[in-house]
Amino acid sequence: MRRLLVVVLILTGAVLHAQGPDQPSRLASMVRNGQLRLSLDEAIALALEQNLDVQLQRLGPALADTDVTRTLSGALARGVPVSVREGPKSIGAAGSDALAPVVGTGSETNLSIGSPSIGGPLPPSLDAVLVGRMARTHSAAPQVNSFQVGTTSLVGDTSGWNVALQKGFLTGGSLAVSFENSRQALNHPRYDLNPFQTSSLGVTFTQPLLRGFGPALNSRFIRIARNSRHQSDLVFQQQLISTTAAVIRLYWDLVSLTEEIGVRRQAVERAERLLRDNQEHADVGTRAPIEVVRARAEVARAERDLIVAQGQRRQQETILVDYLSLQTVSDPALAGVTIVPTDVLPLESREPIPPTAELADRALKDRPDIAQARVQIESSRAALTGSRNARLPSLDLVASARTNGLAGDLNAVTVPGAGPHTTDPALIGSYGTALSQLYRRDFPDYGVALQVAIPLQNRAADADVARDRVTVRQQELRLRQLEKQVYVEIENARIVLEQAGASVQAVVLERELQEQALAAEEEKLAVGASTSFVVIQYQRDLAQARSAEIAARAAYVKAMTALHRASGTLLDDYGITVVGTDIQHREGDLR
Repeated sequence: MRRLLVVVLILTGAVLHAQGPDQPSRLASMVRNGQLRLSLDEAIALALEQNLDVQLQRLGPALADTDVTRTLSGALARGVPVSVREGPKSIGAAGSDALAPVVGTGSETNLSIGSPSIGGPLPPSLDAVLVGRMARTHSAAPQVNSFQVGTTSLVGDTSGWNVALQKGFLTGGSLAVSFENSRQALNHPRYDLNPFQTSSLGVTFTQPLLRGFGPALNSRFIRIARNSRHQSDLVFQQQLISTTAAVIRLYWDLVSLTEEIGVRRQAVERAERLLRDNQEHADVGTRAPIEVVRARAEVARAERDLIVAQGQRRQQETILVDYLSLQTVSDPALAGVTIVPTDVLPLESREPIPPTAELADRALKDRPDIAQARVQIESSRAALTGSRNARLPSLDLVASARTNGLAGDLNAVTVPGAGPHTTDPALIGSYGTALSQLYRRDFPDYGVALQVAIPLQNRAADADVARDRVTVRQQELRLRQLEKQVYVEIENARIVLEQAGASVQAVVLERELQEQALAAEEEKLAVGASTSFVVIQYQRDLAQARSAEIAARAAYVKAMTALHRASGTLLDDYGITVVGTDIQHREGDLR
């Protein structure tokens, strides 16, 4: 099998190593005197480096990486694309319709067989959050009962500064640590301390024991995101397969159209030779003037066919140039470039084709579209665990601990007729006194609680579980369909390849016999035993046979490519190795 020649590594995310559309194209740099001598190996290497479909898919894993990072924080993934774009269709191979239109880029194929559910309890926020608050307030509140408060209007100034740390865990639990401080000054005559400072340090831990419990549940979105990251690598590989197959098809169609031009030129030369011969004989009276008219008509017809073939080749050339370059075909560096293919259409291979079962076994192991379908099923099964968990009752353990501090000055304001205020001497002091109380845990609070919620009906969760089970089953059946389709694709490709090989042998024999028949008829014409009309028919038959041979050889090599693609060996056959979005292939240094 054809192999590429030198090893090059294109690094992940390089995106042509910052080569933009305004920078010189590698394709343009290969042009010499308006011609681009191009082998199939070089065409594949250019596509792997510069084709925009490849560059677009190269960014997919980078998007998937952001989803992995996002789910590590406890958030939901935003999703990644799982579609590839097929290459453009050719203008046509040799012998195709002369009026065939130019076809642009191919269709987009979605490789997804379903998206995983996001049902079930969501994981807690796994990123720690630090919250701070500072405030200062002034209040003046008239009092309904002055006896109770000791004043008709309660006036106060309050300042506070609080800090809290919150973090969730894969167990489903969440931890909250808070440090709260305040300073108050009130005209409350019954308070023993005024102004006074309060301070507290508390820890609260909440852990679900049923619904929302466990790392297996709360890490499911992380696993799904990592599966999606793997899928992005597989989709990138699938895009490389699609692009490589498209380049092979476009290249061989260009080769066949190039050879078709040679056939049409030969037809023009034969028609012109017949015209000259008839003219000479008509001048001496050995042939009727109508024979000259017939020959001239055939020259015009052959020239028309040549013009059509040249136009088709130019259109095919435009499609291939566009597919191999970042620049537009109107770019001055590429405008008017003529591609000169250096590879020729091979004859059919005599090597035996492996059995369908053997090729299918490898395809099921190596084809990235089958692998990514299996990954999707894994993700859907992980999502199903969340839907099942949502059917459980909610049982949460809440544990808290807090230590408090209070300090201030003796209140100088007293109720009329009352004695001066007295209090515990340990409370007299500044903010540092309150902090000392926190450190010594002079005033601790502790608490443990269990809270339970049992849904008497949980139809939403039941529906999610039923739906996710059906989704997983659908995806399993869809995978089975894809696996069966592999056998169909390989068997059909084998049939087409066998037919193409037999067709090549048949058209080669036909062309040889047509050449012999034309030579014999021309000899008969030379001695007056035939007519120009009959010779022209033999010339047309020979041109048609040669076109059919070119078309059959092109069909054979494209059928071989289709078989390699169906069996999952296309990249290996052309020496292309993919690890993530790193590409190794054999061709000159393309960076």
